[in-house]
Amino acid sequence: MLTQQSAATVRATLPAVGAAIGEISACFYDRLFTAHPELLRDLFNRGNQAAGTQRQALAGSIAAFAAHLVERPGDRPDAMLRRIAHKHPSLGIAPEQYEVVHEHLFAAIAAVLGEAVTPAVAAAWGEVYWLMANALIAIERQLYEKGGTGGGWREWEVVGRAEETADVVAFELRPGDGGPVPVHCAGQYVSVQVTLPDGARQIRQYSVAGAPGSATLRIGVKRVHGGGTPDGEVSNHLHAHVHVGDRLRVSAPYGDLVLDQDTDAPLLLASAGIGVTPMVAMLEQLVLRGHDAPVTVVHADRSPAGHALRADHEGFAAKLPDASVHVWYEQPEPGHPADRTGLVDLSALDVPSGTRAYLCGPLPFMRAVRAQLIGKGVAPADIHYEVFGPDLWLARD
Repeated sequence: MLTQQSAATVRATLPAVGAAIGEISACFYDRLFTAHPELLRDLFNRGNQAAGTQRQALAGSIAAFAAHLVERPGDRPDAMLRRIAHKHPSLGIAPEQYEVVHEHLFAAIAAVLGEAVTPAVAAAWGEVYWLMANALIAIERQLYEKGGTGGGWREWEVVGRAEETADVVAFELRPGDGGPVPVHCAGQYVSVQVTLPDGARQIRQYSVAGAPGSATLRIGVKRVHGGGTPDGEVSNHLHAHVHVGDRLRVSAPYGDLVLDQDTDAPLLLASAGIGVTPMVAMLEQLVLRGHDAPVTVVHADRSPAGHALRADHEGFAAKLPDASVHVWYEQPEPGHPADRTGLVDLSALDVPSGTRAYLCGPLPFMRAVRAQLIGKGVAPADIHYEVFGPDLWLARD
């Protein structure tokens, strides 16, 4: 952990750095992409950069890590680190790139804070950075050993395409080299890299919609409509241009939103929109292993017609001996029960003692569900979540 001298310096300067961290992260990315334009073209999500969400996520993670070090010096925020660490191998990030980030991040800190960045301040925050970076590198090294060098990238053939809803397509993939499907855990995702018309090779993550053991992988791709920002480049490309017989570059599976394989605890699986994808995989896994403890399935969507993978979602739950399904639609069909319209309200649900909860969907949805679960006595440590895109949970304040 931090040395005593650095901890004192970070504690004293944290308010100033925290107040400027958004400006620092913006300056950092401007400097990074000026020096290395290929990173924006082929590694970073250009949509997230345009919207500013990646900058918010970076700022939130650094500030949260530093605050954790000074508030709880004997502890390390491993949950946050694991979530970040899984994203990096799915993009093929290498240890040497942390030095590049360090160079431009600290140039940005100096540019924004000016004379306030004394040698002692720079040294203390450098210690914070390398504690975080080295922890991530260590975790990522283990993940690479499981997934293969460079993220385990391989060519996969599209062997099936199904229009799940007006905006969601399910692609079924098979290794193009005839080799085995890598073993994944229910709830994990793979990265897909596509070459866009301007030559950029952009990468996006999609959850695997199925339990391990199949000869193929299925992913659900929701078409992203910008709504004031550019439409999703990769999702729209996949919808418009990828069909059966085409090939995609796909990574090994990553992600830490996975079921505890040894638990017989009651479970709650809550999703909204395309966040249903990992929940379908989890439900199938529970069916295959004969899980007989209570399972509460919660889902929110705009309408029944927009509920992707609905047949699998409800079908796997129906095969469990003690499962209940609770679905809320903003625009229900005629005759839909009134207590299942609008936003998710768990007040009438029985949540058994010892429940472990898994959440996936938009951040406002997950925050609301998490707060309701804590209010019902679920331990915060037993509530796990997955964010599609930059993790802004830590950037909310």
